[in-house]
Order: sequence, then C-alpha cells, then structure tokens
Amino acid sequence: MRLALFLLAAAALAGCADQTKKEEAEAAKNTYVCLLDGERLVIRFDMGMARMLMPSGDRIDLYQIPSASGVRFSNGDLELRGKGIELVLNDAATGKETTLTQCAPYAPPKQ
Repeated sequence: MRLALFLLAAAALAGCADQTKKEEAEAAKNTYVCLLDGERLVIRFDMGMARMLMPSGDRIDLYQIPSASGVRFSNGDLELRGKGIELVLNDAATGKETTLTQCAPYAPPKQ
C-alpha cells in the first residue's frame, strides 16, 4: 500500500515538473532581453501587456494601446513602441527616449 502511494506521488511530481518546464518554455517564447543604456532589460509580452524587469530590479507593467503599425504599450509614465525587435522606450517624466539595443529572444538557463 505504501509503495503504491509512493509511486503515485512520484508520478504526480514528475507530471508537475513536466508542466512547469512546458510553462517556462512557453513564457520564454514571448520574452526578450534587450540592453537599456548598456544594462539588461527583460520584456515579456503577455495578453495585451508588456511586463518589464528593469535593470534596477523594478517590475513595470505596460498595457497595449492602438498603434498605426508595430506595437505600442504604455502605463502613462513609460511607453514602449516599435516593430519586431526594434524597440524604443520613452519616459514621459524626463522626456527621454531610448532605443533598446541587442534585443533577442530570452534563452532560459540550461539545467
């Protein structure tokens, strides 16, 4: 009886691990890494949002807004726009517009 419960638990944990790997792979498909003023910026595009992990460690959510062409996301303070991996970040508070460089799909670390 204990052996059967152990085997059932082990199978359930293996299924969870497989599901986690699938979810990570799916998230990585929509995630890009760019340089913002020479520092690493991670952007994940997900259901009408762009979620950014700033070089400072701050997390910022931007919401998709209509664009004549390309993509455009904003939260009122920051705006991310562009086509493909050519992206520009505009800070309304400072008026600074920065072209993101070396944007590439995120590759999760191999385990």
